Amino acid sequence: MVCLVALATGLRAQTTTNPAAPRLSLKDAVELALKNNYNIKLSQNNSTIAKNNVTIGNAGMLPVVTGDAALNGSRQKVKQTRNDGTVNNLNANNTNNNYGVNLNWTVFDGFNMFANYDMLKQMDKLGAIRLQDTIQATIAGVITTYYNLVAQNVQIQALKGAIDISRTQLRYANDKFAVGRISRLDVYNAQIALNTDTASLLTQIQAFKTTQIQLNQLLVRDLQTDFTVDSTLTISNQLVLGDILSKAQTQNPAILAAQINKRLAEINLKQVRSTRYPVVGVTSGYTFTNSRTPAGFTLSQNTHGLAYGLTASINIFDGFNQWRKERNAKLQIDNAGISQKQTQLDVEAQISNFFVAYLAGLDLIKLSQSNVDLTKKNLEISLEKYRLGNITPLEIREAQRNYLNAQSVYSNALYQSKMAEVTLQQITNSISIQ
Repeated sequence: MVCLVALATGLRAQTTTNPAAPRLSLKDAVELALKNNYNIKLSQNNSTIAKNNVTIGNAGMLPVVTGDAALNGSRQKVKQTRNDGTVNNLNANNTNNNYGVNLNWTVFDGFNMFANYDMLKQMDKLGAIRLQDTIQATIAGVITTYYNLVAQNVQIQALKGAIDISRTQLRYANDKFAVGRISRLDVYNAQIALNTDTASLLTQIQAFKTTQIQLNQLLVRDLQTDFTVDSTLTISNQLVLGDILSKAQTQNPAILAAQINKRLAEINLKQVRSTRYPVVGVTSGYTFTNSRTPAGFTLSQNTHGLAYGLTASINIFDGFNQWRKERNAKLQIDNAGISQKQTQLDVEAQISNFFVAYLAGLDLIKLSQSNVDLTKKNLEISLEKYRLGNITPLEIREAQRNYLNAQSVYSNALYQSKMAEVTLQQITNSISIQ
């Protein structure tokens, strides 16, 4: 069950400073943001990179095969003096080239490659969580900015109504002055009140335009695009604190990320411990070699064949660094566990605070809506009394101010309650647009 609250109570149904501007629904705004927002695109790319990295080759499980080639040459002048005393002068062009295929494969590294693969999978999960968090944060930003416009429009309509009343008050003042019932000072005061209300309206319209630019920025479109917004705000009145806290444990991005960070710390300990074991690798290759040495005993030589080998190494002593690294890795696991608990506590506190604001907002909406109706009736009665000359200009101005304050409290209560609701949904990763 939800409650639909009409925001333009008792006012002309306009939803922007330009009623002719095209209407932008909340659903359309969210769809544009999901399609265009730069933060979402960046997060999508980062998530894809993390997903692409999850391969056994990147973890170090597969061999590395290379093709190698080399060509070397030299030009030498050789003077040879033989045993019989003869001298032989040569211009020797020496060449040597070889090419082939080589394979290097680490077949055992203390299970480090398996820890690497597990780490890559965890990083993929973390990327997906961050992407979802970015999407939820963007949607929340669009919703709160959109309803900020709706709430500001309430103020605009209230100020327009106040201006209409101030104009009526000025007309009454001029009529009374014309028949000598009031002094010119009362007319000036009525004009000042009208100018003050007009200035307030212009200030509110400026704030409205600024918020419009902020929403256009989130939607990644022309910042000067004008549009209208809905005149109603939907607030759920069935949020339950226990359900929200339970959802957060399994869906909150910060809690999920903290769990993954702890898992990464545990994997890091495995990686550090792997250096205690020997590293075993195999090598193999097939090479071709051609060489020419005109000044040597062998003028040319061609060789080709298979080479293979087995390598093994083990860390015997490294200045106690192995012990230090393992100790630090264990402390990192401890820190990750503490951070996870702290994150859970922070999220629960955040939920509790916003839930209190949400409930208070619902109560304040009921009270302030009633107050708006009362102050409006009081203002209408005061205006009629002023026309008849039964109250002073200050009294009607006070009634007008009470009405504007009541309208402001009402719109702020709506906006703050909606913000609390959206934030609670964001925390539980469950924002949806109906």
